[in-house]
Amino acid sequence: MHFPAGNFYCRYDECSLKHMSSLMGTRQQKAAEDGERGLIGPPSGDVLHQDAPPTRFVYVLAFFSALGGFLFGYDTGVVSGAMLLLKREMSLSALWQELLVSSTVGAAALSALSGGSLNGRLGRRVCILVASCIFSVGGIVLSVAPDKVVLLVGRIIVGLGIGIASMTVPVYIAEVSPPHLRGQLVTINSLFITGGQFIASVVDGAFSYLRRDGWRYMLGLSVVPAVVQFIGFIFLPESPRWLLQKGRTQEARQVLSRIRGDQSIEEEYDTIRTSIEEEATEASGGGLVVWRILSYAPTRRALIVGCGLQMFQQLSGINTVMYYSATILQMAGVRDVKRAIWLAAATSATNFVFTLVGVWLVERVGRRKLTLGSLLGTALSLALLAIGFLLSAQNSPPVTLHPVDAQNSTCRLYGSCEGCMLDPNCGFCYRENGSTLYNSSCVPVNAASTDQAAWGRCSNQTEAAHSPAWAYNYCPTSYSWVVLLGLILYLAFFAPGMGTMPWTVNSEIYPLWARSTGNACSAGVNWICNVLVSLTFLHVAEFLTYYGAFFLYTGLAVLGLLFVLGCLPETQGLQLEDIENLFTGPLCSCGALSPRGRRHVHYIRNGSDPGPERYGAMDSDGAITYITVSTTGKCQVLAACASLTLFYILVPAAQITMTDASVCTSHLILMICHVCFHLKQ
Repeated sequence: MHFPAGNFYCRYDECSLKHMSSLMGTRQQKAAEDGERGLIGPPSGDVLHQDAPPTRFVYVLAFFSALGGFLFGYDTGVVSGAMLLLKREMSLSALWQELLVSSTVGAAALSALSGGSLNGRLGRRVCILVASCIFSVGGIVLSVAPDKVVLLVGRIIVGLGIGIASMTVPVYIAEVSPPHLRGQLVTINSLFITGGQFIASVVDGAFSYLRRDGWRYMLGLSVVPAVVQFIGFIFLPESPRWLLQKGRTQEARQVLSRIRGDQSIEEEYDTIRTSIEEEATEASGGGLVVWRILSYAPTRRALIVGCGLQMFQQLSGINTVMYYSATILQMAGVRDVKRAIWLAAATSATNFVFTLVGVWLVERVGRRKLTLGSLLGTALSLALLAIGFLLSAQNSPPVTLHPVDAQNSTCRLYGSCEGCMLDPNCGFCYRENGSTLYNSSCVPVNAASTDQAAWGRCSNQTEAAHSPAWAYNYCPTSYSWVVLLGLILYLAFFAPGMGTMPWTVNSEIYPLWARSTGNACSAGVNWICNVLVSLTFLHVAEFLTYYGAFFLYTGLAVLGLLFVLGCLPETQGLQLEDIENLFTGPLCSCGALSPRGRRHVHYIRNGSDPGPERYGAMDSDGAITYITVSTTGKCQVLAACASLTLFYILVPAAQITMTDASVCTSHLILMICHVCFHLKQ
């Protein structure tokens, strides 16, 4: 389709944004010689060995690497059930509960940030071995902890191991994987994380029947997979890309040949070596890697995307759900501790099963679409969780008895269970006959144990059938099923996309010289946001109410959806050495530089040659003669708007007259209308 446009004409045959700079270095010059290859089209190497069957050794590497993910999941998931036993046996306050959860996360944030330099100096393999040792030491300390202080130290030690493993394992798997399997193999790490959380919840349920010290077995069993991983990695090789970077070329060739089996490695080896040599030339100026990342536009954009994904993974509330799932179910009215732990195990099983779905989908629908669909479902599920708590609050049972309070506490001021439950110093004492509640009162909680009241009829709890019931931190309600449904749907939507893709994408989007540091920074952002959410959840729930807290997470998930919609490109099928090219254009171009499903709009100045070699070409007077604008998938409208903005930025730089600009702008608007029309079909 052609539109006359003054001394321009616009041809709409597909829609995509092509970078216009001729200063892209050796790799881009070579791309130009290959025709439509380059910043947008898939490079000739991106289908390298796609038809060749993968070797079993690749899966062995992925399995032993992903045990680090299993330990990550186990140590973060086991605390959900263990906390219900710990707060009873050690009389933990809400602050200590939050400390025991968030101390692990805080330590993980610090070790993840320092893990970048460790990876660069020691290598991926050595860092995984170090993480295994730290996990083992932390598990032993937790299993023998005599008090809550030593327990806190053990949780901090475990957090140090989690931080190193969380940023090293995805990088290692990505660097040893063939391009067509990289997404699936890196996602296996996320599968092992959710598998670890599921096994942790089953272990929680099994040991919840012990009268005392069940939590010791829950927390101490993490030693077993840590030892298995350590023994396995003694016999496994280092990443060939790291070896090449360190100049150990012969060893790198041998390792790559061992990983690829009978496949020819020459093209892949040469591509990696050439990329490393170019990066070494570009980095000859030296300086801190972080500063070089921030001062080089493509890596700066990649870092923003990577850190943004990790931030929104946490701000959408996933670890609130995983750390406090048993507590959330109790908040929703599930009274029995054992039942709450087993229902939390059901939610972890959902997380695991739907992560399997993510492994299956990642190389079929791509990273971008999977993440968008996941965030949309996550936001809706969080809204359902909030509605479940809202229904419980609106139908909260009233306080019918107001006994004389010798302590003159605030508990006597509440007229319903909802207000009483939100006060950490109060509990709800009541009798029930079937589904009917009566003789209910709000009284102070025992400072030594939250399992009973400070005084009165609920101060000496027994298992007798006619004894009054005691509810601390929750209200009896018939809407518990809404919250449980919300939890299951939340994990079903979150696990395939946002649970896996932030780690997968971050393992891919940085060039080798920035990969360790980039992953360390993004993992650090993940853990810092994790600390923020886990350390504040109980207090946020207290001040905003439970439904207010989940409405807050819903809004943050919607913000994450808009971020991904605007800024995440598709990396499916590309070699690691070519993904950097996706970030040479504007940051938020809505996946404009995706390798598949492209549509193009061409703008060509009359009288110029519109051949493929002139894409982004300049006339002798410095004016652009030919540009290509790109987008993909279901995001054409936002990409067109981004293209329009980019066009205005380029007007003064490229000496395009405002008359030409206004005419071409009108056709961009027509294009947007055209896309909108087709989106409605």
